[in-house]
Amino acid sequence: MITYVRTLRSAALGALLLVALTAKASSHREAPLIANDPLADNTDVYAFRSPDNPNTITIIANYIPAELPHGGPNYNTFGENIRYEIHIDNDATNPGDEIVYRFTFRRVNEDPTTFFNIRLGAQNLKTTYTLERSIDGGATFQIIVENGSVPPPNIGPRSIESGVGLNTTYEQLIASSILTSTTGERVFCGPADDPFYVDLGGVFDLGNLPRQGGASPRDGLGRYNVHSIAIQIPISTLLKAGVPETPANILDPNFVIGVWASASRRTMRTLGVNGNPTSESGDWVQVSRLGMPLTNEAVIPIGFKDYWNGLTPYEELNDTSLDGFFYNPELALYMDDSQFGGAVPAFAALRIQRNSLQGFDFGNGQDGLYALKGSAAVAGTALDDAIFGTLLLPGPGLPRSVDLWPAFHTGVPNFPPYQLATGKNGNPLAPGKPFVNNFLPNGGDMLRLNMAVPPTPRDDPNFSANGLITAAVLGLTDPAYNQTTDLQFIPNMDGFPNGRRLEDDVTRIELQAVAGVVLAAIGLWYDDYTAGGANPVTTDLVGVLTYSTGVDANDKPFKSEFPYVATPWRGTETGE
Repeated sequence: MITYVRTLRSAALGALLLVALTAKASSHREAPLIANDPLADNTDVYAFRSPDNPNTITIIANYIPAELPHGGPNYNTFGENIRYEIHIDNDATNPGDEIVYRFTFRRVNEDPTTFFNIRLGAQNLKTTYTLERSIDGGATFQIIVENGSVPPPNIGPRSIESGVGLNTTYEQLIASSILTSTTGERVFCGPADDPFYVDLGGVFDLGNLPRQGGASPRDGLGRYNVHSIAIQIPISTLLKAGVPETPANILDPNFVIGVWASASRRTMRTLGVNGNPTSESGDWVQVSRLGMPLTNEAVIPIGFKDYWNGLTPYEELNDTSLDGFFYNPELALYMDDSQFGGAVPAFAALRIQRNSLQGFDFGNGQDGLYALKGSAAVAGTALDDAIFGTLLLPGPGLPRSVDLWPAFHTGVPNFPPYQLATGKNGNPLAPGKPFVNNFLPNGGDMLRLNMAVPPTPRDDPNFSANGLITAAVLGLTDPAYNQTTDLQFIPNMDGFPNGRRLEDDVTRIELQAVAGVVLAAIGLWYDDYTAGGANPVTTDLVGVLTYSTGVDANDKPFKSEFPYVATPWRGTETGE
């Protein structure tokens, strides 16, 4: 027997030597080590107020990147000896999670006499699961679903519909796999179309997004599947202790939660002479985690990716070695003509502020708003040390500490200056029109969602995949909202980065955020605006707002009911 022992953190240093061999440019495979363990690879996390059931929150965690629908004979399914977990933080006064949902899966070969995956009503890789819930931060767990069913892969019509297969429909398989737990959550685990959309070939070709020279963009994840864990949870279950179930308003700070997902394996696996595992033992070690999309993929450099995967968000918040990648993001260098902007022409519309309001430089290594630290200008704002300490203005040379860092690490408070420029009369630090409050300064990278914000109906003419950025544009320009600084519901206030809806174009939004669109929204306009001018909607701002990656929607429409993810692609469907 051969015994393999691996812990993620100890392996991270050795992984630096393997980068050239193991790292490949493919979405979801965020780090070298996890790229070699796809069953445990967490590809995306979504958290949104359910549009058809607004008293609930839907959380979706996807695993197993780039599944070929025609991937026989060994189709993908959830792995055994892996803990798949969804973590919820609802109380910033307590370190760590408050609620944890843990999924573990089992496989059974119902017919070992055939090489087909499905034949005569039997599956040779039938998968079931147990769901446990902890409401004391992981100290104890209660089983709330036993023997939950996972639909088989959507192989083809003979395997699914015909009498020599399962003699059913795939939609019926999905419907029969939606369960209600003993504590009231609705649950689905199974294959789905990958809801993430992006031109992978373009973005990893040194930022060729959108593709230049007339080349056509391509959704690099189009017609690929993932395995989804979807859970719909009553808002009352997710509230911290002592909070009334009716919010005080649509930005009630007591309704903010943080959501992240992970996968863990045992430290030791023993293999027999035929290569089959004979035992798994030792402590559980986190090998993958996700909260905000694209963090490990496009913010954390390759030498730190495995290390980042092994941290919890709470450990990350106290690890200053990673903060610099948010204070001075690499992507910003390619949006700055004084750095490497000229080498990435696709980002020409995305130009960061180097002289906003003729006084503030947000280029990498510059001071941003730090020159105002301790001054009367920031007194009483979120940038005042007396309000949130040194959280948002920690030091010189950290220009994006006021926007990108909190977006990924704390959320944004409904507090000056983090309000729309509407009503500020040219002073970006003044109170303005509220449009976001998902502040939860208790951990590092996680989705933060204010559950009090109503969902935007998907058939609303103002519904937009550009999420909170569209809400900001409407709040600044639409007479229905820009005539007052009163709190109003603006369509898409429930969009990314206030949680994440399936439809949200997170690649575009995050690139616009790196370009400084959040700074502009609060009144720190782009360099081509002269302070005091009448119209801040300048060429630079229009360029950022109209920027497109070339792939603007998923390859399949999403469902209007739980679990919302689209039916997985069928193995016999033709290509594009």
